[in-house]
Amino acid sequence: MSRVGRKPISIPSQVKISLQDGELTVVGPKGKLLQKLPDMDNVNISIVGSEIIITRNSENRKIRAVHGLTRSLVANMVTGVTQGFTKTLRIAGLGYKAQFENGTLTLQLNYSHPVVYKVPEGINIAIERAETVQNQPEIPLIISGIDKHLVGFVASVIRDFQKPEPYKGKGIKYLGEYIKRKSGKTAAG
Repeated sequence: MSRVGRKPISIPSQVKISLQDGELTVVGPKGKLLQKLPDMDNVNISIVGSEIIITRNSENRKIRAVHGLTRSLVANMVTGVTQGFTKTLRIAGLGYKAQFENGTLTLQLNYSHPVVYKVPEGINIAIERAETVQNQPEIPLIISGIDKHLVGFVASVIRDFQKPEPYKGKGIKYLGEYIKRKSGKTAAG
């Protein structure tokens, strides 16, 4: 069996789970998630007591992969409706600003115009007070929601607006991401 797929998923007491026609619904204190699960002919989901057990019918390589994927999707749904997910970005650069109002994120990133991004439903963005790191202000941008895929997608879209550059370190990067710095040109003597 798949090492990931064979682990049972414990269901907290406040979570309700239902499976109909290959679509899994998970309802918890933070919200409700729906997921169309892949290849339900070869992967079986059963609820035994307070655990979800996922099994497969074949040892085919693709079915083994789908087995682990299904278990990960279900576990992420249960975690999402109970705890939620967060990603933190850091906006670094002199004159860079961020503002979040009414589901719209507005970024000033040294372009001639502000970058405006309509945040999808179910995602919340918190902007914390700027800190100074290496003589450069950094603004923490915390993206949170119950859908792990959507939180990661929104974080990657925002990061793509201004990827970090290696000379001065300006741009948008993930918290903890290491940017290999380069030295600038020097005068020939």
